[in-house]
Amino acid sequence: MKIAGSKKLKRQMAPLFWGITRKSKRFVVTVNPGAHKKNSSIPSAVFLRDMLKTVKTLREAKFAIYNGKVTVDGVKRKSLHHGIGLMDVIELDGIKEVYRLVPKNGTLLQPITINDDEKTKKLVQVKSKTTIKNGKTQIGFHDGRSLIDETNISVGDTCVLQVPEQKIIDVIKLEKGVQGLITRGVNAGKIGMLDDIKEGTFILPKRVVITLEDRQIEIPANLILPIGKDKPVIQIR
Repeated sequence: MKIAGSKKLKRQMAPLFWGITRKSKRFVVTVNPGAHKKNSSIPSAVFLRDMLKTVKTLREAKFAIYNGKVTVDGVKRKSLHHGIGLMDVIELDGIKEVYRLVPKNGTLLQPITINDDEKTKKLVQVKSKTTIKNGKTQIGFHDGRSLIDETNISVGDTCVLQVPEQKIIDVIKLEKGVQGLITRGVNAGKIGMLDDIKEGTFILPKRVVITLEDRQIEIPANLILPIGKDKPVIQIR
């Protein structure tokens, strides 16, 4: 029985931020359904070979991954197709650098190196909040994980999460006066002050007015990740 669709993707259809060559071969491995959306994540094999260039071939990537040498958010991932996405923390056995994937220079995802003491911290955006059995609250985050927690939080806020324990350390509200990171679009990776929050209507989505250096723009709130009051609470550059 066929499960989870095709394991490969035509190279011409792959997202640009994967950094793969388009003409060398016809197909490339793809992302399995899971934590992150397919069009906003990168398969672990492609991450090693084409983004970090720590291996040269898919065969070498397979060896590293199948032997448990790739850790994402504190958990060893042994699938070539595991999707790595926004704010994920990646460690590789035998390499001292620790990486975090962030938007940068208009690109959806780019790896940056972070300090070792930050590898257990991750920013996750609240995407859903629902009441479940016994009146408990379930919070859903942008990376697919969910948590039953009674923290005072709203959709659009950011949690500083301790991984892999999934413990909320802090909450950054989506509100005026905080710093926001633009996660997608031509301004991806830019940071600015949130000047105003405009509630959505039947026609328009919730929007944010943000100042980027010498200009002010208005964009949908779902493109903004609150990151701290005066500065980012963790490394994102």
